[in-house]
Amino acid sequence: MKMAPMTARTAVSQFSPVSSDRLARQDGRPQRTQPLMRRYEVAHLSPNGDIDDFSRIAPALPVFEDAFSAFARGTLIQTAKGPVAIEDLLPGDMIHTVDNGFQTLKWKGSMMMIPNAEGLPVDRQQLTRIGADSFGFAKPHQDIILGPAARKFHQTAFVREITGRDGAFVPASDFVDGGSTVHIRPVSPVQVFHLGLIRQERILANGMEFESYHPGPNMRFDLRGEMLNLFLSMFPHIAELSDYGLMTHPRLRLQDMDMRDSA
Repeated sequence: MKMAPMTARTAVSQFSPVSSDRLARQDGRPQRTQPLMRRYEVAHLSPNGDIDDFSRIAPALPVFEDAFSAFARGTLIQTAKGPVAIEDLLPGDMIHTVDNGFQTLKWKGSMMMIPNAEGLPVDRQQLTRIGADSFGFAKPHQDIILGPAARKFHQTAFVREITGRDGAFVPASDFVDGGSTVHIRPVSPVQVFHLGLIRQERILANGMEFESYHPGPNMRFDLRGEMLNLFLSMFPHIAELSDYGLMTHPRLRLQDMDMRDSA
């Protein structure tokens, strides 16, 4: 594996459990420790068609983790060769998209979710399991385990009315009902992934529609300076965040919708 230069504090493990809380200095005044750090793994398609891979140590902040934590290991992604486990996908593979046919996988990111990581909020340590047929026949066609960043495509009359689009991407965790869809707290490390294409797409995972990675419309306001450069270094296939293009489908939360109008 090729290791690219790092601009953040290095660590020797997948996850460095350093608290981000305020601590007392010797003089009694509070001080802030370094943020939690995590190892992120990247594989991407180079301009010449080669596949390159590397790792980065970066803060365990939502803006970073959202790019690496949508699908758990074992998720089946629909490709031109049929369903392929996400861990076996390689940049250059042709991914089936609902709106634009088969598109080239440009980027794959992954990280390890570590149980009981001190300093991380509970919602960043939970997986979501959707049982087979929870949203209709073969949706999903078998249980699917999703990371905190997974967004499911959801269609309602409310979305069409306020956005003019057929549907919106909604966090998978919003659908937890304690029955067919539940939260899971892993008891051992779990590898999670995300997939980047040339633009925001609807991709099929275990027969259901989910969002491919897109940084979102406000990402440029969340990062500055060295932190922005560190983030961009994880996406060598683009020059700047705007290269992902406009979002073709909006993002909403389930509580914003009138479920009585659910399609």
